[in-house]
Amino acid sequence: MSASPFLRDCGAESDYRSDRNNLVEDFYLPALAASTAYDRAVGYFAASVIATLGQGIDEFTSRGGTMRIIASPYLDPADIKDIEDGYELRKVLQRAALRDLEQAVEDARAARGLGKLGRLVAEHRVDFKLAYVEERGRVGMYHEKIGVFRDGRDVIAFKGSANETRSGLVGNFEAIEVYRSWDPSDERRAARISKDFDDLWENRTQMLRVIPFTDAAKVIVERSARATADQYELDDLPTGGTPIRTTPLPPPGTLAIPPSLKVRDYQKEAVQNWFRNQCRGILRMATGTGKTLTALSAASQLGTLLRKNDASVSLLTVVVAPYQHLVDQWAKDIEWFGVTPLRAYEATSRWSPRAHSLLQNIALGGTRGGVIVTTNATFGGDAFKNLLSSYQGHLLLIADEAHNLGAAHLRTRLPEKAQYRLGLSATPERWFDEEGTDALTDYFDRVVFEMGIGEAIRRSALCRYTYTPILVELDDEEAELYAETSAKIARLIAGGTDLKETADRDSPLGRLLKKRADIIGHARGKLEILHAEIERRRDTSHQLIYCAEGKHPLLYEHGIDGPRQIDQVMEMVGNELHMPAARYTSETKRSARLDILRRFENNDLQVISSMRCLDEGVDIPASRTAYLLSSSSNPRQFIQRRGRVLRKAPGKKRADIIDFVVVPPAGGDAIQYETERSLLRRELARVEEFAYLADNEGDTLNVLRPVRERYGLFDT
Repeated sequence: MSASPFLRDCGAESDYRSDRNNLVEDFYLPALAASTAYDRAVGYFAASVIATLGQGIDEFTSRGGTMRIIASPYLDPADIKDIEDGYELRKVLQRAALRDLEQAVEDARAARGLGKLGRLVAEHRVDFKLAYVEERGRVGMYHEKIGVFRDGRDVIAFKGSANETRSGLVGNFEAIEVYRSWDPSDERRAARISKDFDDLWENRTQMLRVIPFTDAAKVIVERSARATADQYELDDLPTGGTPIRTTPLPPPGTLAIPPSLKVRDYQKEAVQNWFRNQCRGILRMATGTGKTLTALSAASQLGTLLRKNDASVSLLTVVVAPYQHLVDQWAKDIEWFGVTPLRAYEATSRWSPRAHSLLQNIALGGTRGGVIVTTNATFGGDAFKNLLSSYQGHLLLIADEAHNLGAAHLRTRLPEKAQYRLGLSATPERWFDEEGTDALTDYFDRVVFEMGIGEAIRRSALCRYTYTPILVELDDEEAELYAETSAKIARLIAGGTDLKETADRDSPLGRLLKKRADIIGHARGKLEILHAEIERRRDTSHQLIYCAEGKHPLLYEHGIDGPRQIDQVMEMVGNELHMPAARYTSETKRSARLDILRRFENNDLQVISSMRCLDEGVDIPASRTAYLLSSSSNPRQFIQRRGRVLRKAPGKKRADIIDFVVVPPAGGDAIQYETERSLLRRELARVEEFAYLADNEGDTLNVLRPVRERYGLFDT
């Protein structure tokens, strides 16, 4: 987020309420980032709010900002008794406030927030004062809540229910009224609140006493600043193309950067951004840009920096990946980083005793760390949950294809005790699941680094590509079934069916949507065209064919037990064209999968046919040509499939993507016109995305001109 030049440019509204707004994102962050001075008087002030305000504090500091805080400390029964017994009031209040700060230091998030005040304290740009009510010999709490942002020209003043605590800003239901000095209707109120604060600060308010507290707090604040700076500054990350430095002899069980690993500039930036966000966040990196090695580099650096502060510290790293073959792939890379990971999947009896033994060994100091790699399925089970519940030390959770963990049955398993959290995904947003997407952001925090396919190609992290969309017409029978299915979908939606059911494939709406997608995916005209396209590339190695799942819906309609599309493709490629080929599906055994990928890499196999199993995480950089017989409307799938074939490999300069785009048959009647336009809009959205970054963008768009003209779709 870039700072606004002035307060009047930060978009402040007249009021904010929790049911309509996010107080932090919508108000505090923009106003703080545009300010040069911030005054706050509250009932309670906790350092954890600085962690909540996050980047706003950094920008405020860089702008030379000054801060004045007035708060009332929490008095426990012992404090009250001391006051009643005649102890000096000032000392009791300071002791209570210092106790609040000391407790904040015990909480990692609050300590990092408190540490962010260190620079302001050291440069004498933040002051604290304590306020209390003194009337007729009795002491009471100051409980007002006002605030003032200033930029040297304008003022934003506000008052309301929110305390300057994390729960006050984020967890509770709060409301504030905002007054802007440049608004004639607000000007008097803004000036009055600003004067009220100045009177408080100068101890000119009747019934209240305000005393200095900065000197007493300074020791704790500066200690937190030093601790968090030592822990999270990464001065030893190198420039791209240079190995990341590591300790010569890392302790047993700890990850270490391989001497032969060369970190790219963007990977260095991703790691640094994660550390700057207190070792939490999501890396939104295109498929093929090295998310795994970036994550393991971050984990290695984290362990090194923790041990720098305390040589006896141990760190357990847990990696969660969608499938078993991805666990095996992660394990291979982890071994390169010097640790033999524990693979947790399949029968609990096979991994649980060894996992508990590892945790016990860490607790007893027998090893300084360890890595457990597990599948989503195992991670979601009770056995793994209980394992993590028994662990008490430093914990880093790395989620590969993190969007999967936003599913309802998995997000409840995310361990709150993990102090360090790293999510990896090219597409972290969940398709038609806003609640799941929000759960991921709440847990892992924001996206701290982003690099899409376009930037990855420009940085030479991925190879360039050509894109060839091939138009395939539905036959008359398919077109009729498509229109009939679309009409049923429209009736359900018009009848009030919740659109959230689009994510539930077993709901009536979900089944109809799947059926319609299957009609497109299994369009019978694709196979004849595929035969011609493959025959043209008969001498080309390393080809992938993405097939539709299941069978053609018309087979079910007619009660026919016909072949699957992938069976027809394998018959065509292997028996008709005599090309070495293998299928890679969920039915393929794990050992066979590894063998298929090895043979494909060595060019012993010319073609791999798959359905979904190559969508997430499988490393096949040698692939040069991809035929997309089937692509869902979910952007995640086609983005991942494109990224799969764009990975760089020795001797590979460019990839070719051949996309089978389904269009209605020519000459359909007017009744079907809008249904057909809707079909084309969905298909063209994918084509536009693919064509935009292709070397042959102009040629690609010309292919689509006739069908656009036919259906008036030049706005798509």
